[in-house]
Amino acid sequence: MSQLLPAPRADVFRAMTDELKLARWWGPRGFTAPSIDLDPRPGGSYVIEMQPPEGETFHLRGEFLQVDAPERLVYTFRWDPPDPDDRETVVTLSLQELGDRTQVDLTQGEFITEERRALHEGGWADSFDRLAELLG
Repeated sequence: MSQLLPAPRADVFRAMTDELKLARWWGPRGFTAPSIDLDPRPGGSYVIEMQPPEGETFHLRGEFLQVDAPERLVYTFRWDPPDPDDRETVVTLSLQELGDRTQVDLTQGEFITEERRALHEGGWADSFDRLAELLG
C-alpha cells in the first residue's frame, strides 16, 4: 500500500522512529499506544503496547532489520500474545521525497489468512491517515 504524506521525508522518518511521535499516530482510530520502547538500529528491538477503545492492552514486538534514515525501515512484526492465525511478518517502509511531501510505500507479509491481511491493511490505512493529520 502507498500513502502520500504532507511533510518532508526526514520529518516522516522521525515520526516513525521517535517514541513520542509514534505514540501520537500508531494504530487504528480509537486505539492508543500507552507505552512504546524503540531501539531503531539494525538488530535493535521494539515493543508497542496498544490499547483498543474497549478491552485489554496487548503488545506487538519485533526487531529492526534495516534502518536507512531517512529512506527505509525494515522490521519484523509479531503480536504478543499471537492469534492462532498469525505468524511473524516483515514490514518494509520505503520513503520517497517529493518536494515538501513524502510517498510512503509499505509491504508486509506473508499472512496465513486473507482475514489477517485485511485486518493489517485496515490498521495501516487508519494509522497512515492519523500520521497525515499529525504531519499536516
